[in-house]
Amino acid sequence: MTTGKTLIRGARVLGGEPQDVIIVDETITAVGSDLTVSSAEGATVIDAQGQVLLPGLVDLHTHLREPGREDSETVLTGTRAAAVGGYTAVHAMANTFPVADTAGVVEQVWRLGRESGYCDVQPVGAVTVGLEGKKLAELGAMHDSAAGVRVFSDDGKCVDDAVIMRRALEYVKAFDGVIAQHAQEPRLTEGAQMNEGIVSAELGLRGWPAVAEESIIARDVLLAAHVGSRVHICHLSTAGSVELVRWAKSKGWNVTAEVTPHHLLLTDELVRSYNPVYKVNPPLRTEADVMALREALADGTIDCVATDHAPHPHEDKDCEWGAAAMGMVGLETALSVVQHTMVDTGLLDWSGVADRMSFRPAAIGRLGGHGRPIAAGEPANLTLVDPAYRGVVNPAGFASRSRNTPYQGLELPGQVTATFLRGKATVMDGKLT
Repeated sequence: MTTGKTLIRGARVLGGEPQDVIIVDETITAVGSDLTVSSAEGATVIDAQGQVLLPGLVDLHTHLREPGREDSETVLTGTRAAAVGGYTAVHAMANTFPVADTAGVVEQVWRLGRESGYCDVQPVGAVTVGLEGKKLAELGAMHDSAAGVRVFSDDGKCVDDAVIMRRALEYVKAFDGVIAQHAQEPRLTEGAQMNEGIVSAELGLRGWPAVAEESIIARDVLLAAHVGSRVHICHLSTAGSVELVRWAKSKGWNVTAEVTPHHLLLTDELVRSYNPVYKVNPPLRTEADVMALREALADGTIDCVATDHAPHPHEDKDCEWGAAAMGMVGLETALSVVQHTMVDTGLLDWSGVADRMSFRPAAIGRLGGHGRPIAAGEPANLTLVDPAYRGVVNPAGFASRSRNTPYQGLELPGQVTATFLRGKATVMDGKLT
């Protein structure tokens, strides 16, 4: 990974007309049509004809597993996967071992990210000690640490105690933090294995009802409005949840939401195979839910796409359905799934993709230096993608340590050909540098 001068020739910036972009060291120095030869003298030239240049992607929801579950993923392998997927920054969730509920743990994760050099890692702090939902974690200390934590979540578990949730929202308001809620009412989902509906009834699997998600969202948007704080809804998955977020936004409340690539594409009909690769939390929902999520992402009700990259070793997924872990890897396929479901269907253009996968997630996480315009003087955090590419997903070639993808054997469009982190090429010609 080297810096210096780079000329990206003829790229469609945000999907628009072809332009040339010059990077010098860590900064974009020029953007324009047919830049003069002298301005690009000594530059490494990348022929980007037909390719789309985006700001580096930002993920609000990544599980890097380190510390404690390095058999699934490490900060190094996870950030390498992120770079291959076009990401220049990821938010690392707190459900590690030990839990990231202290300044010491979040600083460890942050420093490991800096050392990897493949993308920036912004730790997410736990809301409660040990993710147990009983006592607030060291929110202020994590914010004041070198990691500068602004996003807090017990993801994997719901902050189901309304008093604890209110106190957390009040606390983070002092430094413009945000609580990212895993919306799952635990009593309504005890023992749940998949979406509650026709398919679960036919298969005899205990269902995870939509109301378990929607009831927590309804409560939390009201709490956020009451205290005047920010709440972010993780991995929203139902049509009813969309309507609740739309209603909250119509009130002017400070509510944001994310959707995963797999909830934009896959449905609970796939569970008929009993293949645990489709077991995820929240579960795959119905076709009607999928269509509602796509429309909400297109109209901005859902703010961003987040991968919920959840790596697991093969023994935790290659087993019977009931014993299998929940989760899917997603960093290396997210952009392709978004192109397939949103761009190729006409629901979003590439400027919209930049908004939902870079600008907005960076703004929600208050992540400076990322999600910036492609313009002179801006940090050179960039992603170059070939939208004409078509390829079959083969997890054997993943940079991630885990292989639990639901897309194995599926043909998807688009390939990230280059990723730049502060001017350094972390990926070139589709391969890690």
